[in-house]
Amino acid sequence: MRCTNCDAELAANARFCTKCGTPVAAAPPPAPVAMGGTSMSNSAEYTNQPGQRLDLPEPNVVMRGKGTTGMEYQIIGTTLQAVILELDPGEMVYSESGGMAWMSANIGMQTTGRGGGLGGMFKRAISGESMFLVEYTSQGGKGIVAFASDFPGKIVPVNLGAGQQIIAQKQAFLCAEKTVQMDIHFRKKLGAGFFGGEGFIMQKLTGPGVAFVCLDGEIMEYTLGPGQMLKVDTGHVAMYEPTVTFDIEMMKGFRNILFGGEGLFLATLQGPGRVWLQTMPTMNLAKAIAEYLPRTGGENRGPSIDIGNLLGGS
Repeated sequence: MRCTNCDAELAANARFCTKCGTPVAAAPPPAPVAMGGTSMSNSAEYTNQPGQRLDLPEPNVVMRGKGTTGMEYQIIGTTLQAVILELDPGEMVYSESGGMAWMSANIGMQTTGRGGGLGGMFKRAISGESMFLVEYTSQGGKGIVAFASDFPGKIVPVNLGAGQQIIAQKQAFLCAEKTVQMDIHFRKKLGAGFFGGEGFIMQKLTGPGVAFVCLDGEIMEYTLGPGQMLKVDTGHVAMYEPTVTFDIEMMKGFRNILFGGEGLFLATLQGPGRVWLQTMPTMNLAKAIAEYLPRTGGENRGPSIDIGNLLGGS
């Protein structure tokens, strides 16, 4: 930095020139920055003036990638995420009924009983899943189709090799390339089925291809060695490899059962293999919110919210 009067070199953080005594002007503060690196002070990038074009900052892109069939994707957002797929002509992805958020006009939709025919539809029906799946195909050029999560958490791309499998919690499946097979996974052990927090049924995804799953809250991954065991509160198990053994054990200790607040059962995951745990299961959040919902007979355990009044109802 140099003096504006005599052009003498100035020391760092100098308040005046030691040669001519001219005061040194303070450096201007840095311009504020919006999410995604867009400058809020740059009117060419972000404007919100009367009568002018409104340009909002783009959401954060947390991941980009490419699938086995050539499909390109990007995952956007932080808490409530969405995945946007770009399909070349003829490329196809599928999801459960009602999963699509938005798409370009050249994306064709086809509802189908994909995945095992009538048998697959029957298994999905008894598991509480949608009987039908929807295929999305790009026609006459590149197209986009987006799928959004309906719960705070993470959309995770699972890139599977040929024959590779992953077991995920029920209703985790969001969408997948056409090469991925989605099926119902029935737990064989009665204990895990009755008390495992997810019932007998989970979802099994088989490669090759990329599938996208929605997991609740933040995700923690552990790699278990042969015989190594992890004990988990039921409901926090998000996903695991088929080599991992899933079972349920009863809580030990009379005082733990009565006063521990953790319920009667714990899930046990035994290696070898990787497991993914979630910090905020949907059921836990539902229980926390239920404390504040009105109850019949006027009984409330906590502050209640009159939704009708908030929305202007009479």
